[in-house]
Amino acid sequence: MFEFLYLEVLYLLIIPFIFIFLVRKSRRLKAIFSKEVMKEIYIKKSGFSKRLRAYILIFSLIFGIISLARPVMQNGEIKIKQSYINAVIALDISNSMRVDDLFPNRFEFAKNKIYSFFDNAMDKRLGVVGFSNEAFMISPLTSDFSSLKYLISNLNFSNLNLQGTDIYSLLRSVDTLFKDEKNKILVLFSDGGDNEEFSKEIKFAKENKISVFIYLTATNKGGLFKAPNNDVVLLKANQNIKDLALKTGGAYMQSSLNNDDMKALNSLISSKFKNNETKDEMIKDQKELFYYPLCLSMVLFFMANFSLPFRRKA
Repeated sequence: MFEFLYLEVLYLLIIPFIFIFLVRKSRRLKAIFSKEVMKEIYIKKSGFSKRLRAYILIFSLIFGIISLARPVMQNGEIKIKQSYINAVIALDISNSMRVDDLFPNRFEFAKNKIYSFFDNAMDKRLGVVGFSNEAFMISPLTSDFSSLKYLISNLNFSNLNLQGTDIYSLLRSVDTLFKDEKNKILVLFSDGGDNEEFSKEIKFAKENKISVFIYLTATNKGGLFKAPNNDVVLLKANQNIKDLALKTGGAYMQSSLNNDDMKALNSLISSKFKNNETKDEMIKDQKELFYYPLCLSMVLFFMANFSLPFRRKA
């Protein structure tokens, strides 16, 4: 069955028909416009007369509008199986993420790495959670990564003033979000907080089948941080958090400037887990026809503008 996907675009066809009316009533143009304007409107004599050239351009416009309306030939619907790996991205938004041992600081560095993670997560649906001393949802599971990038790009410390890094609170939130999932995957971007050990978090993650993948956004050298009491302290990467990843079936990665680390992390997650959600989706089997009127429009346009002039007898 033939149809237009953007039927409303065809309303633009009123424009070329207005031009046709004006060409047929060309004498009225002279009454409307000055001689100087008429020189700009009309094309100098060449292979086609002014009127014929105008009609060719009008039909070029008509076919161009038809192509924009996207004509297609519908051949029914096809059932396909769409599979996803569901995972939650957790971004540490505590004050320690202000430290600038990573450029421009830990927080912005983590955001840029998350953007890169999205670019390599074509087989996944991702949710995003922000956390410090408590966790809050930024987005539920979705494959609309452009929207996720927009939401994360608007997170900044001017509207966030949170202290502490409570991983346990985060794990509880992830468990609630994934309560019906067989595999619960958490990808954590954090400097590790200041916990000396994570036995409580490890126990909870194991009991609730949460696999934690950690990308440590801090350096072993660390950076200076001004505490709320105005003391200046040196904050380094908390390597103790590595146990949380390794003992829950996840993985641990140290921050790096390597652009392929997020690709490697995505591949690692994909290899560890089979797609944990499969849906039957109906898609339309359609043949695109827009290029036919588009090609015709271009041919007519070039005919009107680059036709060869007639030779005049001496």
